Amino acid sequence: MRILGIESSCDETAAAVVDAADGHPWQLRSSVVASQVEIHREWGGVVPELAARQHLRDICGVVDQALADARSSWTDIDAIAVTQGPGLVGSLLVGVSFAKAVGAARDIPVLPVHHLAGHIESLVLHNGELPYPAIVLVVSGGHTSLYHLPSPGVYRLVGRTRDDAAGEAYDKVAKLVGLGYPGGPIVDRRAARGNPHAINFPIPKLTHDDRNVGPQTHLPEGFGDALKRRADFSFSGLKTAVRRHVELATGGGTRALTETEIDDICASFQRVVIQTLLDRTFRAAEWFDARAIGIAGGVAANAGLRAAAEARGAAVGVPVFVPSVALATDNAAMIAAAGLRRWDAGDRGGSLDFNAEPGLVMLVE
Repeated sequence: MRILGIESSCDETAAAVVDAADGHPWQLRSSVVASQVEIHREWGGVVPELAARQHLRDICGVVDQALADARSSWTDIDAIAVTQGPGLVGSLLVGVSFAKAVGAARDIPVLPVHHLAGHIESLVLHNGELPYPAIVLVVSGGHTSLYHLPSPGVYRLVGRTRDDAAGEAYDKVAKLVGLGYPGGPIVDRRAARGNPHAINFPIPKLTHDDRNVGPQTHLPEGFGDALKRRADFSFSGLKTAVRRHVELATGGGTRALTETEIDDICASFQRVVIQTLLDRTFRAAEWFDARAIGIAGGVAANAGLRAAAEARGAAVGVPVFVPSVALATDNAAMIAAAGLRRWDAGDRGGSLDFNAEPGLVMLVE
């Protein structure tokens, strides 16, 4: 079984070829990513119209290169997996239209997949099958979501961000202290040089064990217990705290921050983000008796987060799985892996009348 993955949900045009054989781990044959970072850098973030136009320019060459690197032709491809959503609609349409056109022309099954399912399955592509049940944190520039995986291919949402995604908060903090775009890698590097306890930024808590929730007689039976097993995130308050600190430290912009001050702000901010992410993730692992924890998505490339997660996992005896750095950021190999998961479950594609869905919800079972 050989599958071509196509990813174009935001600002990377990507294609990859992944193989699968009964009883063997998935094998990555090729992975090509055309990044648009330099295009969007001067704007301080992704410009949707520019992103969609660049996908149109890149998609054919990227797919051709992925096939060449995998020493494959179209006759070797058994199925195509493509990101249906969520993402930027103009960007998604390029990948979806390409996949549908090739599928129709060459009579190849096309499997539309959810972008976050791809991030989750990147863990399996890199590490092999996880022990189940598992808890997986998907954390990136656009998403911060926590999933319970009772078995392979089943994704149950147990927590999400109520406002900013963690990666988005990194970008905004980087801008506040005068660093470049994208902010995540830069803040991570500067945090390694700073004092993580220099500034006492608040740790956001939407719920707490000793909160007084009052009577819940109006709720359906069992719903109160279900609410206790929510692990939602919020980063807007932390971002505001950083902004206020910068305003005070600079006298409202009358002086520039020193390099040491920037390092300390980055380190203190990152400490709070990591603690927030891991506290909720490991709490969820306790709730569901998880045998493994996974961390996927672009922020999973953060060196501080990877080190802290592995240390905490070792301390409590729960293995922590992360993808390679190349598989953490948006790529098509993870989309191919998500397609293989659907193929293994018996999905052989179907009608090509599906469309790009920028707000696609990941359904389970």
